[in-house]
Amino acid sequence: MKVTRFAPSPTGYLHIGGLRTALFSWLSAKNTNGDFLLRIEDTDLSRNSDEALKAIIKAFDWVGLDYNGKVIYQSKRFDIYKQYIEQLLANGKAYKCYMSKEELTALREEQMAKKERARYDGRYRDFDGTPPEGIEPVIRIKAPLDGNIIFDDGVKGEICIASSEVDDFVIARSDGVPTYNFVVAIDDSLMGLTDVIRGDDHLYNTPKQIVVYNALGFDIPNFYHVAMINNENGKKLSKRDGATDVMDYKSQGFLPEALLNFLVRLGWSHGDQEIFSLDEMIALFNPKNINKSSSSYNLDKLLWLNSHYIKNMPSNKLVTLLKDYGVFINGHDKIEILLDATRERAKTLVELAEQITLILNAPTEYNPKNAKKAFKGDAKDILNDFAIMLKDAKNLHLPTDYHKILEKIVEKREIGFGKIGQPLRVALLGSMTGSGLDEIMAIIGVDETISRINSAILFIKTE
Repeated sequence: MKVTRFAPSPTGYLHIGGLRTALFSWLSAKNTNGDFLLRIEDTDLSRNSDEALKAIIKAFDWVGLDYNGKVIYQSKRFDIYKQYIEQLLANGKAYKCYMSKEELTALREEQMAKKERARYDGRYRDFDGTPPEGIEPVIRIKAPLDGNIIFDDGVKGEICIASSEVDDFVIARSDGVPTYNFVVAIDDSLMGLTDVIRGDDHLYNTPKQIVVYNALGFDIPNFYHVAMINNENGKKLSKRDGATDVMDYKSQGFLPEALLNFLVRLGWSHGDQEIFSLDEMIALFNPKNINKSSSSYNLDKLLWLNSHYIKNMPSNKLVTLLKDYGVFINGHDKIEILLDATRERAKTLVELAEQITLILNAPTEYNPKNAKKAFKGDAKDILNDFAIMLKDAKNLHLPTDYHKILEKIVEKREIGFGKIGQPLRVALLGSMTGSGLDEIMAIIGVDETISRINSAILFIKTE
């Protein structure tokens, strides 16, 4: 049974790169009936945002990634971190460093002049003299001085870092606030994590965290560092490319099922399969199959997936979701025809809502270009004849019923279908776009159809 986590900082929105990491961690736990935990890394009190925190939790609720137990907040665990700092100090595995800012600046300038990597030189590592006055010390952990730090990464393979690359890094600042790599290692251990799945921008934090694990005698979890998501040009994903707030995807009309399906395929695959239900993802996912190379964000692929889920979603669920986009059709007597007429053409819920609104609301104006093309010649007479046929017809309910009337006028007037189709479409919708004419008429009914035709005839007369 695996125990995994996602640990965002509440300093900004949850973007899709973070959501993908959370998804991989969630799937890895669920695949083994394990636990997925949510930890908020909010030790940087000056940068924390309640709004950002609420946005993160809201995004998790929207996509349906449930977590076990309560949310863990690092800001409420300072006493725990302090105990471990004191333990390391007492055991001689950490020490107080009294290096001033001026000394640190001078050291870095000297190293830069020698073209050396900037690093702490350990000058207070074994200090037992009188502390200098006026300096609040930081706490540094004693990193190994020789050998290598080696760990097996589940994605990238064996990683070997020379110990000389890891200096005695700070684990508590002069004000007592513990640092990132220290608290992460403690929390991951105390939370019982077996696997840590995260972006490969954290790869070189791992040796430092291993130093903490070893100093405290903690077991080291399995690490999986996932390559970043790039844009279609192979560069870092930006807001313009899609690296935006997860909840913006909801606003744009994307379904959580489509977004998760899209994200799971950015860096993981199962044969040539493209469509995955959540249950399939859980059953098939193994973090060892995560790709080593970066993946590319493709909006067309996301739109294709979203369209698939819209087409195959139960109507009652779709009706409920559309309420968030200003469309309320729960009591409409032609819901199934309405959805069938529109969902095939919609890539997002926003587009679906627009198409439904277009059908249900009579046009208040006509697209000038379309009207000029459609309302020319004998269009007025054809529309008038068609309205009379509709009025005289009996039992018009289904699209097929209205289609027969369309066939009848084409036959009567010996015209091509376009001669009735174009003016009728503009009369019903105000433009040339939209669903099938027989479907539209079946949805709005015979009286509304005739009313819209008569409005168009009046418009043609006054032109």
